[in-house]
Amino acid sequence: MASQKKTWLLCLWPMRRPLATLVAVASFAVPAVPASAQIFGGDQDASSQESNSGLFGPLVNLFSPRPMGDAGKPAPDATPYKVTIEVKGGDSSLRDAVTSASNLESLSQRPPSGAAGLVRRALADRRDINAALYSAGYYAGDIRITLAGSPPDAPNVFEVVEAARRQGPVPVRVEVTPGPQFHFGRVAILDAATHRPLPDAPTLQRLRLVPGEPALATAVVNAESALVGHWRRAGHPFARIADKQVTADHATKSVDVSIYVSPGPVATFGRFTVSGADFLTPGFIEERIEIPAGTPYSPEVLDRLRRRLLEYEAIASVRIQEADKLDADGSLPIHIEVSARKPRYVGFGATYSSTEGSAINAFWGHRNLFGGGETLRLDAQVSWFGEKSEAVPDADPFGYKLSAAFVKPGIYTAQDDLVAQAAILREVTNAYVREAATLLTGVRHRYSDQLNLQVSLDLEQSRVEDTTGTRDYTIVGIPFELTYDSTDNKLDPSRGIRASGVVEPFAYFGDAGAGPAMIKGSFATYHAFDEDKRFILAGRVSAGSIFGTDLYDVPPQRRFYVGGGGSLRGYDYQSASPRNAEGVIIGGRSFFEASVEARVRVTDTIGIVPFFDMGSAFASEWPDFDGMKYSAGVGLRYYTAIGPLRLDLAFPLNPGPEDGDFGVYVSLGQAF
Repeated sequence: MASQKKTWLLCLWPMRRPLATLVAVASFAVPAVPASAQIFGGDQDASSQESNSGLFGPLVNLFSPRPMGDAGKPAPDATPYKVTIEVKGGDSSLRDAVTSASNLESLSQRPPSGAAGLVRRALADRRDINAALYSAGYYAGDIRITLAGSPPDAPNVFEVVEAARRQGPVPVRVEVTPGPQFHFGRVAILDAATHRPLPDAPTLQRLRLVPGEPALATAVVNAESALVGHWRRAGHPFARIADKQVTADHATKSVDVSIYVSPGPVATFGRFTVSGADFLTPGFIEERIEIPAGTPYSPEVLDRLRRRLLEYEAIASVRIQEADKLDADGSLPIHIEVSARKPRYVGFGATYSSTEGSAINAFWGHRNLFGGGETLRLDAQVSWFGEKSEAVPDADPFGYKLSAAFVKPGIYTAQDDLVAQAAILREVTNAYVREAATLLTGVRHRYSDQLNLQVSLDLEQSRVEDTTGTRDYTIVGIPFELTYDSTDNKLDPSRGIRASGVVEPFAYFGDAGAGPAMIKGSFATYHAFDEDKRFILAGRVSAGSIFGTDLYDVPPQRRFYVGGGGSLRGYDYQSASPRNAEGVIIGGRSFFEASVEARVRVTDTIGIVPFFDMGSAFASEWPDFDGMKYSAGVGLRYYTAIGPLRLDLAFPLNPGPEDGDFGVYVSLGQAF
């Protein structure tokens, strides 16, 4: 049960504003290649060409999972060894590639079983290192491996290894001479049926098969995938590579490439069938397909459909299967198979902060309440404010919140969802103490997978106490919220944009006037500098304004506050906000925030994140940037299956007398 509790706690953290302080809650030679050698594909002549499995065969292993038979438990009759790798020539990236390809190096801490195991490992290195050379465009390399001075194919190699192991770790030496780097020569993309150039093929520049450029074997493999994808996107579902010929000419140090493509017929979408959807109301999936018969075939359309269906919490998986042949009318039948998630879930968690106090939370949810994909979540939270409220020093520090959130998909069309949120709460902060009942209900319209518009009715009945006394508010607002999200991951984005804008005119009745409006926007962008997404630059800018009334006429709970892990790290929650003459936080009518992070993944599970934040709330109607606060820090990320676990340490760069020395923040997911 401990693991379940941990999962529940992680589920809680993203729902709570990140805390502003510490939160309590791991030698033989490669045979010489003939002067003109067929690397793979096509007919072969025994006198001048090598087979697919001979010269080009190792490349298959380069793009396949590496056999790890030696890994795991210590081998019986283990044979320790010490390996030395020398690459004569080539740049550092080639040396790194050779070292990474070597099983002798990567498995050196897992000795193989007996002399035979070490010999097998050495022989495997020839294939893997050869593939690494090919991938970098070196087709005339020389690889020499010795075990205690003896080649692994020597007749007496087993006796030599056995004798050496009695003296200590067996000395193993790998010497690699890459030779010259080859370049692409003639490159042709041909129709498999006519052997003529395909008129609509991607350019060689786009395929990265430009004559005169380094002849990377990986470029050929990637070009094949790109060609198939190109014609599938053009409406050819059965596009394939029919044949290929890649020939290395050692006299000219060039590689000629001919790729034969069979585009197959153009198709349209035909009939859609669905299975596995018994847990949903009849027609639920069919209503959301929205791909009329006769629509030109496109794999992107199917991918968008899959992602759209997975947005419904009731659906665990979506498998889209294309038929292996067209119907008589030239259309492609599609079958969609879905599976259900467990409908109910529960969880709980606990948090602690020296500035926001402690809280415990429990929740229950249903992912498919009435069978139509409806979701319901109930939360109950009790909290204890750790210090006296600055605005209301004699206030009871006890707080609570009982809330419910409901979503009903497809109330008008499949793109229209009913959303409703209700809460009863008591909130204690440094700026105010509030007791309230709130209700927000509206309709969310999905224009696309990335763009949504929600129009709601926002109601609040509350009693708020601050430095000016106690007031009762009845607030009615109509928020319009537009959101755009093109990121590739909700908790750990590596590319794309997130943007949102809210405009809410609202009226309130009580001791104050009526008629203000709030406008708020946020823009974040993410860019990965490498294919493995190990170096990501992320930035965010947010701003807002309340106009149409004076500061003290805006209910305290509707004002803007800056400070804490969700906005300006290094400063206490709400502390980078306007204060009155007594130094008590009162909030502002506008705010501005900006953050930039460099997210660097050091290992598969560990990352570091240096960051810089700036921001402040302002008493003026629009940000005047007077008294801006700045902070910097570094974070640690532990990447899990459900998202990165975040630990940030931030320091204020221009603190005031009321600010602390640093802040520590823990949550699930990135800061933004």
